[in-house]
Amino acid sequence: MSSSSIAIQRIHSLLDANSFVEIGALVRARATDFNTAPVGEASDGVITGYGLIDGRLVYIYSQNADVAGGSIGEMHAKKIVKLYSLAIKTGAPVIGLIDSAGLRLQEGMDALNAFGLIYAQQAKASGIIPQISVIFGSCGGGLALFPAMTDFTLMENDAKLFVNSPNALAGNREEADDTAAAAFKAACGDVDFVGTQEEIMDQIRYLINILPSNNEDESSGECSDDLNRLCPFAEAFTEDPLAALTEIADNSLFFEMKRDYAKEMVTGFARLGGTTVGIIANRTASFNENGVKSAEYTKGLTTAGCRKAAALVRFCDAFEIPVITLTNAAGFAATKEEEAGIASAAGQLAAAFACANVPRINVITGRAAASAYAVMNSCALGADLTFAYRGASVGILEGKYAAPILCSGTAQEIARTAREYDDLQNSIESAAARGYVDQIIRPEDVRKQLIGAVEVLYSKREALPSRKHASV
Repeated sequence: MSSSSIAIQRIHSLLDANSFVEIGALVRARATDFNTAPVGEASDGVITGYGLIDGRLVYIYSQNADVAGGSIGEMHAKKIVKLYSLAIKTGAPVIGLIDSAGLRLQEGMDALNAFGLIYAQQAKASGIIPQISVIFGSCGGGLALFPAMTDFTLMENDAKLFVNSPNALAGNREEADDTAAAAFKAACGDVDFVGTQEEIMDQIRYLINILPSNNEDESSGECSDDLNRLCPFAEAFTEDPLAALTEIADNSLFFEMKRDYAKEMVTGFARLGGTTVGIIANRTASFNENGVKSAEYTKGLTTAGCRKAAALVRFCDAFEIPVITLTNAAGFAATKEEEAGIASAAGQLAAAFACANVPRINVITGRAAASAYAVMNSCALGADLTFAYRGASVGILEGKYAAPILCSGTAQEIARTAREYDDLQNSIESAAARGYVDQIIRPEDVRKQLIGAVEVLYSKREALPSRKHASV
């Protein structure tokens, strides 16, 4: 099967049957420098057009590695730029299927300019329409910025993504550490999902269905699930919110983002009562299908986790998607490596929450300690509603550590001070009495409580101070 047929087959395998309409099919490369023979086949290495996914309009391009290696030159880029322009005008997502040798060397400066034109269109579209990149073949050099500038990146198992190839890195060989491999890119957070072509197409369809088509569109649909359904295992999975979210979400469908990166912070999308919500949750452990703990993670916020969460908050805010947090964080991770970046990353997360004016709901499921409490969508940062499980806690320091500082008496006096401190400064009842928690709920009621809160906040309007944009 030729690469050309593979490029168009990928489009047809994703879109609704008979819905694809190609545009720019007759475009050809113009460059003839360095004795380059004009490319005889039309399309100049990329198929562009529009179609439907479950009846929803999308724009799509699929690079054709059979024409000049799918390399990007002047006319190749012109087709993608045209596609983006149409998508922005009509308010529909763009999906890029990438399989390219990169920049077309023979076109030199024209090829470099072509890269810049596409970067500019991607930046212009950011926050206006969802952008999805899929890497099926090679995506190297300046082309690696294409997925980096989109909202979601999916990667086939054996595809390659790199700025510099593994063998070009000092002291490294591909066979020793394949820094272009899907597993490596997923672990460092550059890729949201890795799988087979069929799995990737399913994930794209789910994303298109759950996300709004543009920043002025609504992200709600029909709900076939019981709005009052209880979640009997929610409290048992406080350590592993990923397991709890399969109970909480409509029809147990939760789309996790960047699952192999910063595993201590779960991020993704679900529907609650038919409304799409973004979810951020602290995770301290994972459980296998038998309910046995299979991994443990740091109980504090990490640099990577904060950056992962901040990115989701910014996306949700751009597309008017409510944000829900499940908070269970005992301070900040304390290692030499974390100290190098945790303050700036946590600051970015705090700023993302504070600047977001979409509906925001926080559920304190376990321990919310020290400044991590404030960073994780606290009422001080503007959370509209704060719920807490019975038995959860909020405070600066546990009583057993605070008491020796506050009291210099006997062991009995120190123990009494510790109990008093926990009652006054760490209990969830004390936080509620001070107005920092709106309601203490039973964990099994969390789904219906969240659905009710999302519905109440549907008409939220909040004007932020006039400015061009935040600088944090």
